[in-house]
Amino acid sequence: MSDLPAEMHVPDFGHGLAEALLIEWVAGVGDRVERGDVIAVVETDKASTEIVAERGGRVTAHSAAVGTILTCGEVLYQLATDSDRV
Repeated sequence: MSDLPAEMHVPDFGHGLAEALLIEWVAGVGDRVERGDVIAVVETDKASTEIVAERGGRVTAHSAAVGTILTCGEVLYQLATDSDRV
């Protein structure tokens, strides 16, 4: 495991959508999450969508503020596991 928190990226929203508006952080910095827990909520021109954790760990940083337009593939947050040293 890496000594640094893993960067987690904005997922592909599908249906040809490349951008979404970050409307809520559900998991705050310092919160522990499990794989599948909701991290954030975004809004596309089609619907609101929940972004879920790709793995369990502790959120160590957010890379975007609420109200930011996100692009698929950009870093959204950082996540450390118990074996990561932060």
